[in-house]
Amino acid sequence: MTFRDEVKNAVTPRAALLVIGVLALQLLFIASYVGALHNPKPKDVPFAVVAPEQSAGQLVDQLGALPGTPLDPRTVADEATARRQIMHRDIDGALIVDPASKTDTLLVASGGGTVLSSALTTLATRVEAAQQREVRTVDVAPASAQDFDGLSAFYLVVGWCVGGYLCASILAISAGSRPANGQRAVIRLGVMALYSIAGGIGGAIIVGPILGALPGSVMALWGLGALVVFAVGAITLALQALTGIVGIGLAVLLVVIAGNPSAGGAFPLPMLPPFWEAIGPALPPGAGTWVARSIAYFEGNAVLGPFIVLAGWAVAGSAITLAMASLRRPPNSDSHPVGA
Repeated sequence: MTFRDEVKNAVTPRAALLVIGVLALQLLFIASYVGALHNPKPKDVPFAVVAPEQSAGQLVDQLGALPGTPLDPRTVADEATARRQIMHRDIDGALIVDPASKTDTLLVASGGGTVLSSALTTLATRVEAAQQREVRTVDVAPASAQDFDGLSAFYLVVGWCVGGYLCASILAISAGSRPANGQRAVIRLGVMALYSIAGGIGGAIIVGPILGALPGSVMALWGLGALVVFAVGAITLALQALTGIVGIGLAVLLVVIAGNPSAGGAFPLPMLPPFWEAIGPALPPGAGTWVARSIAYFEGNAVLGPFIVLAGWAVAGSAITLAMASLRRPPNSDSHPVGA
C-alpha cells in the first residue's frame, strides 16, 4: 500500500472536513477576541449631568463634542435622580456640578465594570482640569474588594456556559448526536435540567459563601445559573440534532467565540467595538453577565430583558431538539439505532 493510500485511510474526507472546520474555529477565535478586546475605548457611554439651568445645556454640548464621542450626555434634575438612574442601569455615570465650589462630584458604579468607571474618572478629571476645576469621584455601586476588576460575575457565567455545552456534548458523544426518538429527547433535556440545577447552585455557593467574591442573593444567582446552563445546553443539543457532531463546533462558535468577548466582562459594552457591543446582549454570556452584576451590585434592577433572552434560548433549544427527534427515521434505518 502506497503512502497516498495510507493517508486516504488515515484521514477520511469527513475527518478532513472536520479538521478544516476546527481550523476555521481557531482563526475565528483569534479574530473575535483580539478584534473585540485589543483597543477598548468608551463610546457613547450613557452619562448624566446635574448643573444649574443656565450652564447645563452648554456642559452637555461640550461633553457630547469630546473627540471620539466617548459620552452620550443628558441632563437630569438632581443628584438623587442621577443615583437612581445609575442603580437602574440606565446610565453609567453622572457629573454633579457645584456652582458654589471649585470641586464637582462624579458618580460611577464600578460594580458594572471597574475599567469603565476608571475611564470615566480619567475623562472627567481631564475635562474639569481644562475648566480649572477639580472632581471628586463617588462610587454609587462599588465592586466587592474580593472582586478584582469586577470580573467575578463574568467568570461565573463563563463557567456556567462551559458546563452547559460540555454536558450536552457528552450526552451526544456517549449516545449519538441525535436522540433516537422524542422520548429520549425529553430524557436528555431532563438530564440537562437536573445538571443545570446542580451547576447553578454550585457556582452560586462558590462565588458567594465560599470565596466571598460576589455579594447578592445566593438564591437569585442559583436561579440565574440554572437558566444559563440550561439555555446553553439546550441550544447545544438543538445544534447537534440539526447537524450531528458538527453542532458541538457550532455551539463553541456561538457561545465561546462570539459570546465571551462580547459579554461585557473584561470591558463593559460601551467600550467594545460596535459589532460586539451589538451582539453581546443577545447571547447567553452577555445576558448572564449583565444579570449577575445586577444581582450583585444593582439590587436586581434591569434584568427582565436579559432573562427573556436566556429563556428564549432555552425554549428555542428545547423546541428544536424535540422537533428534530420527532422527525427521526425509524430506528432500523438510523445510523445510531440505539442512541439515547
